[in-house]
Amino acid sequence: MPRRYQDVFPSLPLLDSDGLLHQSATALMTVRYFQADPGRMPEDVFAEHHVLLNLRDAPHRVQNTRNGQLRDFTFHRNEIIVTPAGTRSGWRWFDRSDVIVITLDPGPVARFAEHELGMLLSDRQLADLPQFSDADIVSAGVMLRDSLEMEAATSPVMFEALARVFLVKLLQRYGDRHPEEIARSAKFTSAHYRRVLDFVKTRLDQTIAVEDLAREVGMSPAHFSRVFKEVMGKAPMQYVMAYRIEQSIGMMSDPALPLGEIALACGFADQAHFSRSFKQLMGTSPSKYRATSV
Repeated sequence: MPRRYQDVFPSLPLLDSDGLLHQSATALMTVRYFQADPGRMPEDVFAEHHVLLNLRDAPHRVQNTRNGQLRDFTFHRNEIIVTPAGTRSGWRWFDRSDVIVITLDPGPVARFAEHELGMLLSDRQLADLPQFSDADIVSAGVMLRDSLEMEAATSPVMFEALARVFLVKLLQRYGDRHPEEIARSAKFTSAHYRRVLDFVKTRLDQTIAVEDLAREVGMSPAHFSRVFKEVMGKAPMQYVMAYRIEQSIGMMSDPALPLGEIALACGFADQAHFSRSFKQLMGTSPSKYRATSV
């Protein structure tokens, strides 16, 4: 089982988002703030993306080994290093560090990009950017870190909002989108996907057929079904069902909403239909899921 970043870092984080429970943002990312004396991290491969934000005012020397290649460089304030999932990476720093480390789970990030931003990320998702400067991204990360120091009642709410801000900024600027040659060969582009997503969003409480989606992008149902699955990895109606379930999970975080009302709002015929579909996809009933997650 792949180790986590904090299992390898030579000191404990001063702040850590792991303590926040039942927040949808914690399924996307973890945020940890470190200050550590000069030291090193051995080379390792992680299943998560890592985004390292440098807060130290004074430039300092850092070495980063990435897939067998050593970089020896000066790390400046507001510089960022992105290490995509699956990259073998090791570190050594020669002065006291002051960094925020944000880890991103590739699966939830891909779904967030698709459903919230209408972006089709490639398998790599984030470009392999050894070192770049972006004060705006760092500022968003600092606000995210600071939310962890707020009062217990306020921190989760702020973290949830700021996590979305950070991720939107990061993906819009540095997200590695689906290769254009695939989109061209399949004739299904990000623009097509955005139209499909908008159609599903605005008609979530209604019956949606493949013919409706195909008409929206100006394709025959057969051609649309083929190219959609080629790019998205699932059939159109499987995608619609997964989107309905995902939206229902978000609505279940409000304990005042009855499951029957959620079922109708998400386009299910009734609560029984909702329960069958939910269990088929999630492996448990909506009521049990809600009881253990909210």
